[in-house]
Amino acid sequence: MNANLSWEQSGVLAAALIVLAVGLGFLRGTWARKASPLLGEAALVVALYSLWQLCGVLVRNQTAGAYERGQWLLDAERYLPLPAELGINHAMVPYPLLTQAANLYYATMHFGAALALLVWLYLRHRDRYAGFRTVLAVFTAISFAVSLVPVAPPRLIAGAGFVDTADQYGQSVYSAMSVVGPNQLAAMPSVHVGWAALVGVAVVVVAKSPWRWLALAHPVLTMLVVVATANHYWLDGIVAVGLLAATCGLWRAARQVWERLSVLKAPALEPQSSTQS
Repeated sequence: MNANLSWEQSGVLAAALIVLAVGLGFLRGTWARKASPLLGEAALVVALYSLWQLCGVLVRNQTAGAYERGQWLLDAERYLPLPAELGINHAMVPYPLLTQAANLYYATMHFGAALALLVWLYLRHRDRYAGFRTVLAVFTAISFAVSLVPVAPPRLIAGAGFVDTADQYGQSVYSAMSVVGPNQLAAMPSVHVGWAALVGVAVVVVAKSPWRWLALAHPVLTMLVVVATANHYWLDGIVAVGLLAATCGLWRAARQVWERLSVLKAPALEPQSSTQS
């Protein structure tokens, strides 16, 4: 199972969306004015996806040190108060339906949930959209830069004993690696976990319903899934959440600086002189 677009295909799609958005911008009518910026934002999301795929292509053959770094992470985690990844992986394997559901969640929910979040914010909470979109883009770019240093996931560490659950059921997004698919040696950090954490936080912050706290189940479940399927280490997810928190902090600081500069640049209001009749 591999429903991923290649970086070339997603790049062409992003370009087509931009052209369509620009074309609609020249048309008259309310629907065109509303559709044009929406297509432009969709083009940005698809372009980020294309960049993710391109990153995989660039480092696909750079295997030097990848397996040693993966083994180092496994060894380092033994000194942390974290459940054994191998035990979680083996605990899920005897249950085919659960395993296949986890594989499907890993393959689809990270991008699907992030896209659904952006659509929801754009349509229902436009004033909050730009901030979360920017954080998503910056976090993703930083993650790409970090992943240029290859790190093999647990399922590829020889002798570690992990079961590649997706390959076991023909659900691997990497099965057509020679044609499409993200880089298998880009385990650190976990973009899956980072995007899921952003979705959970955004829903809790923006929504008003008491049910909004259920959105935090998505990042928790994502973290469990990426570990149980042997696609990531605990530290991949922990580092991703740390990078996301740092990105949010940088965005907030940048906004404060911009607001202060805007105040300084604003012309001072001159007091009105009173006139006597």
